[in-house]
Amino acid sequence: MANNSSNNITNNNGNNFNGNRQLVRQFIINELRDTTGSQLFMAAVERRRRNGRRTREPIIRNHQFGHDRIFEDYFSDNPLYTPDIFRRRFRMEKNLFVHIMTNLSQRYEYFQLRFDAAGHRGLSTIQKCTAAIRQLAYGNPPDSYDEYIRIGETTAKECLFNFCRGINEIFGPQYLRRPNEEDVQRLLQLHSNRHGFPGMLGSLDCMHWQWRACPVAWHGQYTRGDHGVPTIMLEAVASQDLWIWHAFFGVAGSNNDINVLRQSPLFNDVVDGFAPEVSFEVNGTEYSKGYYLVDGIYPEWATFVKSFPRPMDPKRKLFKTMQEAARKDVERAFGVLQARWVIIRNGARFWDRNHLKDIMYACIILHNMIVENEGENINNWESDTESSSATITPGSFADFQESLHRRVEIRDRDVHNQLKADLVEHIWQNFGDNVT
Repeated sequence: MANNSSNNITNNNGNNFNGNRQLVRQFIINELRDTTGSQLFMAAVERRRRNGRRTREPIIRNHQFGHDRIFEDYFSDNPLYTPDIFRRRFRMEKNLFVHIMTNLSQRYEYFQLRFDAAGHRGLSTIQKCTAAIRQLAYGNPPDSYDEYIRIGETTAKECLFNFCRGINEIFGPQYLRRPNEEDVQRLLQLHSNRHGFPGMLGSLDCMHWQWRACPVAWHGQYTRGDHGVPTIMLEAVASQDLWIWHAFFGVAGSNNDINVLRQSPLFNDVVDGFAPEVSFEVNGTEYSKGYYLVDGIYPEWATFVKSFPRPMDPKRKLFKTMQEAARKDVERAFGVLQARWVIIRNGARFWDRNHLKDIMYACIILHNMIVENEGENINNWESDTESSSATITPGSFADFQESLHRRVEIRDRDVHNQLKADLVEHIWQNFGDNVT
């Protein structure tokens, strides 16, 4: 009897406690009901209590199906799509793309086919390289290739970054090199025959790449008034065959071309004495340094040739026409680069500047590889990594004086004016008869 009475007391106390808790809860709900937004708040609380903790559901992708699909479409003995379609979608010939995949898989374990601890198949070399090249070519979000390639968004971005880094490390020394002696002689001959400018090494200009993911705190540093959005600048030198010989990327978009030039390593080899010898004659005058065609914002240096702003006499008008026509080489190179790789024509979606730099340089290297593969080849390069045995020695005061002297020669305004006058006479003597 004692035990039954104690149980009844416990049950009654428990029922009373539960009843009191329900009354308190109902009282709080009634009080909050008149408060603005209280119903939405309570609904959210109830939904969270009912659903509990939300967990991530894994997606089982059939990697083998994705590999087989790409292989049958493009790489089998009888592919579904023709070589023209392959070149349009991959931006290059199939043999060049296979060459790139082979080098990446041989050097980096990441691009090799691997299996996890459970024996599940990973992504193949074809899938990873295809995902990276499609992002460069079309500029679409990384998760847009999941249905076809069977690759997730995070993995697709990882493939893009590793692909660009591998392109820069493997092919950068050859396809983003400075001109050697044979290259310089070829460029001098090419531009003299095509444009009528003896001593011309190429055209120099800058372009902007919009940075959509720029941090808000940096907008003032990377935004210029004529663009209105954050950008990162690229300085490049291009020849008539659209080969990009010099690329310097990473300067904030609020700068102008002169600010970029001050930071650029364009003339470092000339100042240090490592640049190839250049010698040419114009209108009876000997010159020892090649020059670049530039627009009006650049300074009057001995290595730059600018046009006239408002020429009046026929000689200067003809020079202005031919100089501006020849200077379009770098503009054409920028146009082809952005048309071929849409990712640098659209706004950059990544916030890490190192990733943006890898993407830009990889696009330029691939551009030069395509130029070489399609006939305008540069076939006089030999790797010197095996035979290089450079020794580092401290520089002397005489070497420093010579570097200062070469720096002064580059910035010589008198030589600039003399070269410009000689080129005006040279252009008029050779092409003046065509003026009507």
